[in-house]
Amino acid sequence: MLKVYGRKSSFNVQKVMWLVGELGIAHRHIEVGGSFGGLDTPEFLAMNPHGRVPVIDDDGTVVWESHAILRYLAAAYGDATWWNNDPDLRSHVDRWVDWSATTLQPDFLNGIFWGFYRTPEAKRDNLAVGRSVERTARHMLALDQHLAGRNFMTGGRPSLADIAIGTNLYRYRNIEVARPDTPHVDQWYDRLTQRGAYRQHVMIPFDELYGRLAY
Repeated sequence: MLKVYGRKSSFNVQKVMWLVGELGIAHRHIEVGGSFGGLDTPEFLAMNPHGRVPVIDDDGTVVWESHAILRYLAAAYGDATWWNNDPDLRSHVDRWVDWSATTLQPDFLNGIFWGFYRTPEAKRDNLAVGRSVERTARHMLALDQHLAGRNFMTGGRPSLADIAIGTNLYRYRNIEVARPDTPHVDQWYDRLTQRGAYRQHVMIPFDELYGRLAY
């Protein structure tokens, strides 16, 4: 049986669990990290020497890094919607998955979620946070333009691109920062919230993380 390691409130674990839910994979979720600890044990470090979650163990196949896990699960368990054998079609998904990691997440997850939400007020670099808010707004406007005329990131059905990017939206929309008017992103978000796996694994309260850099 597939084993998924990582606490439920971890952003990157939520990506993996969302896909697990979409694919209906029988699994065991083992919460480690944060208040659960366990990342520095010899057993965990043997799976991921970096001591970070998420990690999966699929009957002896161990994979770490959230986007690597998404691609593995899609290839192992998904149909063509989730893992298309056409390199051209798959590249449309891959470019957005990588864009999320290299462009969106540094500004939103690192700059806003960590720099603002998880940093105690007295320690915040407000100028840096402001720049991250502005850059994230530009990314959302680019997404809005891309989503015009599309139900999901690469067409009529969700793909790994929706998971990699869409996991950001629940937190982005529930943190008190300035956000631009993005009607197409709003409609896309509404579609995501109608999916049971998104509601179960991504729409999880995260107030326990407020002002807690060490957690």
